[in-house]
Amino acid sequence: MISMDWGMKNRMAQLIQADGHCLFLPVDHGYFQGPTRKLEEPRKTIEPLLPYADAIFITRGVLRSSVDPNNTKPIILRVSGGTSMVGKDLANEGITTSMEEAIRLNVTAVGLSIFVGTDYEHESLLNLSKLVDEGEKYGIPVMAVTAVGRELEKRDARFLALASRIAAELGARVVKTYWCQDFEKVVRGCPVPVVMAGGPRVDTELEVFEFVYDGMQKGAIGVNLGRNIWQNDFPVAMIKAIRVIIHQDASPKEAQELYENLKSEK
Repeated sequence: MISMDWGMKNRMAQLIQADGHCLFLPVDHGYFQGPTRKLEEPRKTIEPLLPYADAIFITRGVLRSSVDPNNTKPIILRVSGGTSMVGKDLANEGITTSMEEAIRLNVTAVGLSIFVGTDYEHESLLNLSKLVDEGEKYGIPVMAVTAVGRELEKRDARFLALASRIAAELGARVVKTYWCQDFEKVVRGCPVPVVMAGGPRVDTELEVFEFVYDGMQKGAIGVNLGRNIWQNDFPVAMIKAIRVIIHQDASPKEAQELYENLKSEK
């Protein structure tokens, strides 16, 4: 980080905590899914979880309508979109929000998806490059999300390492990607910090704790988990349990015990 200017260093320090780790909470799903289950009323979902997140990943519309401006938690602004679940190709995204708007909203970082291996790979990678140019100009870090389209459900180490490295090569300051078997190969090949995405909810809380713990042991700096937290029946207990893995190096078993104890207090 020696080569960064003060603004970029300061924003990265807001995102990545003093221990070098982070827990980001994405609530941006509605930008292509509409009223996602348990995110139908974003304010009700966000408010109880915000104290336990290190940053939230959100669109400008939901930020304005559903987050109190007195909030001091870092904001990562979702700035790509233009497609929906009913469209032909989720990979056909563009940049939907200007850097000037991001500055006006006082965000800490911006994020967009890249779709390596799809028909829109070229366009999405150029979107990232252009966004990095703007971000570097104003000292705002860019998080690249290694998304997968409907036609490309690869989530193996070889593919994710490829997508993550490309994102880093094009200037992303942080890369969000999926956990997978041999996850250390993904992290080792990516010279910028890696955070883990969650994807669809899994069957048990323990499965979430296990992949989060494994990814942290293999070099991820944290997570960017949404549905596995706020679609849980006890979302506050869930985020607190994940937080002890991220920031206190708790084991999956310890996280499960904390979750069960918090759940029983309800």
